[in-house]
Amino acid sequence: MHRNPNVRHGIRRAATIVAATLAALLAAATPASAADGIPLAVNDLPTVISNLTTWITGIIAAVATLFLTIGGAQYLMAGGDPAQVERAKGSLKSAGIGYALALLAPIILTILNNILVG
Repeated sequence: MHRNPNVRHGIRRAATIVAATLAALLAAATPASAADGIPLAVNDLPTVISNLTTWITGIIAAVATLFLTIGGAQYLMAGGDPAQVERAKGSLKSAGIGYALALLAPIILTILNNILVG
């Protein structure tokens, strides 16, 4: 069994880039403040849950797309090696689960909103 270290390095590099991008986005997502540090506006709970729905769906879809890309690359580079093909199939299954969660996230958060708000 021959493993190409360049492929592993490329996958690690892509995962590091995605993690750094997500960290930068989360760090930049600070509430707007006036010059004296007082928050400009505080949203009510339904608005916060709606915003959470959008963010969670986007993040889950992005991670699922990453798994789809990794799985596709693993499958293409497997070269007939059954172990590599199984790893690729596992990544593709994870991507499918991620897309299903991305589709269900708005429904789950709507239920949570109805329970909390009434």
